[in-house]
Amino acid sequence: MASKTMPARMTLRAQLLALQALILCVVTIAAGLAAGAFQERAIRDSYRDRMQAVAQSIASLPTIREAFRDADPSSTIQPVAEVIREASDLAYVVVADAHGIRYSHPNPALIGKKVSTDPSIPLSGEVYVGTQTGTLGTSWRVKVPVRSDAGSVIGTVSVGILESELRADFIGNLAWLIGAMLAAALIGLLGAAWVTSVIRARIHRLEPEQITALVKSHETTMHRLSEGVIVVDEDGVITLVNDAGADLVGRDTDTLTGAAAAEALPPELVKILDEGEPSGRPVILGPRVVVARSTGSTVDGARAEATLLLRDHTELHDVVRRVDAADAIIAFRQRAGVPKGLSTETLDRVVRALAARDDASATEVAETLSMSRVSARRYLEYLASVGRASRSLDYSTKGRPGSRYRLIDAPSPG
Repeated sequence: MASKTMPARMTLRAQLLALQALILCVVTIAAGLAAGAFQERAIRDSYRDRMQAVAQSIASLPTIREAFRDADPSSTIQPVAEVIREASDLAYVVVADAHGIRYSHPNPALIGKKVSTDPSIPLSGEVYVGTQTGTLGTSWRVKVPVRSDAGSVIGTVSVGILESELRADFIGNLAWLIGAMLAAALIGLLGAAWVTSVIRARIHRLEPEQITALVKSHETTMHRLSEGVIVVDEDGVITLVNDAGADLVGRDTDTLTGAAAAEALPPELVKILDEGEPSGRPVILGPRVVVARSTGSTVDGARAEATLLLRDHTELHDVVRRVDAADAIIAFRQRAGVPKGLSTETLDRVVRALAARDDASATEVAETLSMSRVSARRYLEYLASVGRASRSLDYSTKGRPGSRYRLIDAPSPG
């Protein structure tokens, strides 16, 4: 069977670079489009302001207004209009009377003919700004009224620039904009590569699947291990503690994390943590027997991070103690025998019942073994007399104090 080739996965470095490059390209293109729109609007507004200033200047010239009363107005207006048009770098300057008859035009053959676009707005006394198509083509133009000394509208002045020239100016200015965008994109890519390197260094150059495995391992350590883990930094502050570790020292993880180890942990554990104990040392923590191991907080004479491992051996300790006690009882019984009237089998049952409890009364042992309280008391008194059990008075009972028994180790044979 032919083996299937698995597709190669992109490394985290490649993914970060690709994502940042995509974001950078989208942002750069969007910024470029916006900048281009603003640039085009700025060029158009600049021409509008210039055209409006030129048109109003022409309309207010006394020479132009007086020429409207001449028999041949164009002979005076045409030369003035052409000089202003060339000086202002405009496509045309057209002066017309109230009937729309031209007194000036870049093409002298069109002088004396009616204008090709609607002059109603400037003839009404308003200023027109917009795009229209005339004899020279589509142009961005401004039209203003020409008023007499009395203030009445006697004609119009129309100035404009061809849309093709506007586009040429925009494209000319677009070159530096594209250059700036490319430079920004290049700088952004270099910055993205640097950021990627920093991020990779911070995560120790791990790939996503490795990070996932570490997270799962951390989750197991924190919440599923039965062994307690406590990590302390070089300043003696607890930086990590799992659930089992907090439970063994009788504290909450929230209160332990960030606390000083010398103040939050029992002195025995602090000593092991500082000195180091790779083979493990038993420590009594309340009712528990715990074996503590530590890497030590000093490396080559300098303070370093230390890890404390705690394992609960309470159950194992109890089992060993009970087995040792039972073995000692058997050995003692084999050496000395039991008094008349006591059964070795029943004595074994009483020993096991007493070993299963911290302490017990004769009544409790009798109920456990389904025997009479008097018989249970005889066996318990026998164990106390041979030193295999200790007897103490129980003052919690009503009336006369009762006796409670606790199994102890048997004396060694002499």
